[in-house]
Amino acid sequence: MRLEGLIAVRYLFAGKHKSAVNIISWISLVGLMVSTMALIIVLSVYNGIGDLTKQLFGTFDPELLIEPSEGKTFRLTELSSLHSSLAATEGVETVSQMAVETAWITYGGHNQAIVQLRGVDDQYSELNGIDTLLSEGQYLTRFADPPVYGLVVGGEIFFDMAMSLHSNTPVAIHIPKRGTTSMGFTMDEAFNIGYAYPVGYFFIQQDIDKKYVITHIDLVRQLMNYAPDECTALGVKLKPGADPQRVKQALRSLFSTHRFPLTVKDRYDQQPLYFKIFRSERLGIYLILLLIVLISTLSLVASLSLLIINKRDDVFMLKSMGMTSRQIRRSFMAEGLLICGVAVLAGLLIGFVVCFVQQQFGIIRMGDGNFVVNAFPVAMRMIDFVITFVLVMAISSLSVALTVRRAKI
Repeated sequence: MRLEGLIAVRYLFAGKHKSAVNIISWISLVGLMVSTMALIIVLSVYNGIGDLTKQLFGTFDPELLIEPSEGKTFRLTELSSLHSSLAATEGVETVSQMAVETAWITYGGHNQAIVQLRGVDDQYSELNGIDTLLSEGQYLTRFADPPVYGLVVGGEIFFDMAMSLHSNTPVAIHIPKRGTTSMGFTMDEAFNIGYAYPVGYFFIQQDIDKKYVITHIDLVRQLMNYAPDECTALGVKLKPGADPQRVKQALRSLFSTHRFPLTVKDRYDQQPLYFKIFRSERLGIYLILLLIVLISTLSLVASLSLLIINKRDDVFMLKSMGMTSRQIRRSFMAEGLLICGVAVLAGLLIGFVVCFVQQQFGIIRMGDGNFVVNAFPVAMRMIDFVITFVLVMAISSLSVALTVRRAKI
């Protein structure tokens, strides 16, 4: 170890003569350590909440969604080779037809709601396992002959409309008639009306639970006057281990080659507002916490300035022994960096331990409400540790360098 480093270690860890300057140095170390620890913990908790929300959206949204690039619907017979081309694409396991429309539903004569009606085919449950996610009831969108249609409802809609799984009262589904220039004077003139029986409800995520109802695609086609092969989207389930981005690019190339007027959306594209807000909030958290780190470095600047003033006699003695002003500055610079390094590494370690304990034992609980998870979710990312280390060390080192450079030594 060079002489400057030995002097820095001596000033920081000397066991004798604990002065006020030494105490302030340790206070600045603890402050920087706590700031680093807080940065890791908050980011990890935020990652956990984000992963949980993405997982909840992922249980309802298909891995890939194919929609028309122009217009609202497309017919499969007009894209004759589409199904065979999709099936031949590497990574694609299941393709499900969907017809989605905004609808007005009524139940029991008084209860009503505006919902997103999702008509699906028999393969839809293979996309997301919706049949296994029901809180009560069964996943049954069509039964009997002639067909009777079932309605799987978001939990908030189900209870707000006081629905019952054990009643013979159907839900009336109203969709405005296509191609009409006026709304008409009666319900029959203004709306196509269909009926479906509530057969089950789900609780997945609040935005989903209060918005979506699911029924068979044939009912939606009837209400919308669609052709038997007409749909608004195709949901795609990928094979285990398939890379969604690679399959997405392969499908885009396929559609471009065959001139299919279709676009492909992954789960980020299907919920653009949520993920934009998530990224913005994450950036905001970084900036706020880094501001706290910057404030914490002020105590480090103060302690280093006091140390330089307190060691005037030592500086004079070291100069008389042959050390140059540059070497002495390096000694104080080394002590400042030593404080920064110890504080940041200790903060990262304590933050890791706290997050690991929360992951394993869930000590911090969410409360007594009806939450999806009982404890705060935590997800540690190596990139967060690396970025935190680099940024905190950069801010602290810059503060130390400016302080030492301005000192009169």
